[in-house]
Amino acid sequence: MKRTIFLLFLCTAVERDLGEHIFVPTTMPWLKAQTYCIQHYTDLSFVSSQSDVDKLLTAAGAKSTIGWIGLHRDYSNITGWKWSGGGYITYKNWAYGQPDNYNKNETYGHILHDGKWNDDKGTQLLPFYCINITVTGVKKSWEKALEHCRERNTDLTSLLSETESILAQKEIHKAGITERVWIGLRYLEDHWLWVNGDLLEYEAWPKGGDQDHQCPIRNRCGALTKEGLWENWECGDKLNFICH
Repeated sequence: MKRTIFLLFLCTAVERDLGEHIFVPTTMPWLKAQTYCIQHYTDLSFVSSQSDVDKLLTAAGAKSTIGWIGLHRDYSNITGWKWSGGGYITYKNWAYGQPDNYNKNETYGHILHDGKWNDDKGTQLLPFYCINITVTGVKKSWEKALEHCRERNTDLTSLLSETESILAQKEIHKAGITERVWIGLRYLEDHWLWVNGDLLEYEAWPKGGDQDHQCPIRNRCGALTKEGLWENWECGDKLNFICH
């Protein structure tokens, strides 16, 4: 029976991307673009895969695709790069010869027409990309939340990096959201997995790990807390949730 449930979860998996990328054609310097995205959406867009690059270019449509994303130099380490939403970059897509820090003042990053990245000074006026992550307002059990997402051709979200976890955490602090929200983590076949088939590499369990999944046996569904940590939780509890 356990094996049947395991296959049911995975066989209906869909393509994963956290949130929706929004192209804003109005030109702004990087810091103002960041403020706009935080006020109207979640933050400036991040890029963690070629799939994200493709989604950015699609969001721009027929328009010029050049625009700010959430890239900025680490303020404490000029050679490091971070995302506006938090966390260091784990995927790189720099154009040839970039970042070059021309004139020693190129501390922010934008996407070029071909999806490659370029560093630039933050005062440059460019259109930009925002990421919009939405917590579903209804409360459901983990299984019903999964059904809800998949009926809409999405899935319960995976969180594959510190950046994704931080951005999702921002959204669950909004008014009316449960103390924790369902994500796509499930304990099956004696290990935790993402139900859409993503590899479980990044983890955010509290100190001491996930040992409580053993007792009681029903605590085998994963939730994200307002502290940004993962919890194994009672699958039947009704919580808000994040579809990707």
